[in-house]
Amino acid sequence: MMNGKTYNHGVAWEEEYGLSQGYSANGTIYISGQFSHDMQGLFVGEGDFEVQTRQTLENLDRVLEGFGVTRSNIAEMEIFLTNPQEHFEQCVKLFKEYVGDHRPAGTLIGVSGLAFPHQLIEIRAVAHTD
Repeated sequence: MMNGKTYNHGVAWEEEYGLSQGYSANGTIYISGQFSHDMQGLFVGEGDFEVQTRQTLENLDRVLEGFGVTRSNIAEMEIFLTNPQEHFEQCVKLFKEYVGDHRPAGTLIGVSGLAFPHQLIEIRAVAHTD
């Protein structure tokens, strides 16, 4: 039997959708797709890719902190972009700034849309506790 630990930001919609922001089991942390919302659950940065990406990464950091780890514990990241041709270079720049010298595995996926109408980016990750 697996004993898991969950983490939530504490925003109202988490309960509504039945998800945890992160789930840890046996030293592996599975982080739900993060996007550009503030701590009240309101969307941030409509039409501004950099603002959305920075807020998304802040939210990812918050989940990592909830498990007592940092971005250097990220093993894999998946980035979903609604317009990869337009935002690819800026995404790579912001990603490299975020990870620094750490080199997690990564995948960038172009999608036709995400959960919220103005959402340009979503990032999910897998991290480890050791």
